[in-house]
Amino acid sequence: MKNRKILIAVILVFLVSLCLSVFILRHSDKQTVEIVQDGELLYTFDLNGAEDKDIRISAPDGSYNLVQIQNGTICISEADCPDQTCVSMGVLKSDYLPIVCLPHKLIVRFAEDEP
Repeated sequence: MKNRKILIAVILVFLVSLCLSVFILRHSDKQTVEIVQDGELLYTFDLNGAEDKDIRISAPDGSYNLVQIQNGTICISEADCPDQTCVSMGVLKSDYLPIVCLPHKLIVRFAEDEP
């Protein structure tokens, strides 16, 4: 009886985790993107109309991130931070999972309110 309760609890935790993952990782319908550094809004783009380009964003200490807009997507393609997590995140897809570079205090995210 005790093993059955543990099995049911494990299955419930797995199912809840799976549902949350699907919800968090689903693709956004939004097209307006913001680039924020240290709490300051630097850029706003509509990915539908944005031209393909690379934007170099420098931090006060001289470090940088290279943000790439290509084919209606946005990502951090290059950075000089030690862990490269922001580069590894790939293109921005989810409202709930922005691209973040902690060492450079940079966030690439979908805008909360569409203009």
